[in-house]
Amino acid sequence: MTDLAPLPLSVLDIMPVDVESTPSGVLRATLEQARYVEELGFTRYWIAEHHNSPNIASSSPTVTAAAVGGATERIRVGTGGVMLPNHAPFVVAEQFGTLSALYPGRVDLGVGRTPPHDPGVARALRVDALALDFEQQFAELLGFLRADFPAGHPLQKVAANPPLTGKPSLWVLGSSENGARMAAHRGLPFAHAHHFSPQNSVAALRTYHREFRPSEYLSSPYSIIAAGVTVAASDEEARFLNVPAALALLKSLTGPPEPFPTPEQAAAHPWTAEEAAWRDQFLAPQVAGGPDRVRAQLADLLERTGAEELMVVSMVTDPAARRRSITGLRELFGSAPLPQGLAL
Repeated sequence: MTDLAPLPLSVLDIMPVDVESTPSGVLRATLEQARYVEELGFTRYWIAEHHNSPNIASSSPTVTAAAVGGATERIRVGTGGVMLPNHAPFVVAEQFGTLSALYPGRVDLGVGRTPPHDPGVARALRVDALALDFEQQFAELLGFLRADFPAGHPLQKVAANPPLTGKPSLWVLGSSENGARMAAHRGLPFAHAHHFSPQNSVAALRTYHREFRPSEYLSSPYSIIAAGVTVAASDEEARFLNVPAALALLKSLTGPPEPFPTPEQAAAHPWTAEEAAWRDQFLAPQVAGGPDRVRAQLADLLERTGAEELMVVSMVTDPAARRRSITGLRELFGSAPLPQGLAL
């Protein structure tokens, strides 16, 4: 079988922590992985945002993106994303002004709308769910990033410093047609979270491409699909590597989150029929298997969604296994072109 049609490849790092690792070790592995994917010609490296999860080390995407930028030379670095309800738009603008000053022309700001599901986390972050208006927050963020609030606006004389250098690329993140439509109507690039919202992927990407309006930011639609991808020597090995994430997430539904088990521990778990059904449902939408299976799954996904870029997400905790998967993915696509410039 031939390679898939070349297209830009990127990484979204969720930074899972298992029983044999520590957050410090996972952070170091992130920097090593970022350097490796840069060597392979990947386009961007984004960090996710999760809170109150001892099995996820990506609680500070902006700080981690800064570290990734310092450990690399060319790859774009950013967030996938900053959940805007958790942050003051002014602070986000200042953080990304700082990042753009450190790494001009290499910074992506991916912004999402998901507020905390845990009331305790919402309280700790000082999030008032009743007061949230994502469109208003986004417009305020854009005003700080561009320093162009209209005359008479109460924030007109408030400037985010450092100011932007190299104008980082601003992305709307989403898991439904709502985010896709917002990005399309504003003429911004869109990244869809297929890895946790596969049922909405086709509709969201088609809505984005259909309703896109050219803007001063972007002349034609540009979308990323973020998908769980594991390339292994065989279908069985890929499943073996991904079952720990299923077990960890299953346990978090009935108790506090725990570090991911090892693949051996997950395989030895006495799965009940109900648990096994949940596990299989969790694993079904993932793009995982040997090279032939992954090639076929990705060809189908990319054809159905029309995404211009693939961003891979992995819940595999073993850095060596992730590296093999990334290498396998690179080989499936051959040489990929760099995407068109995307500037705010």
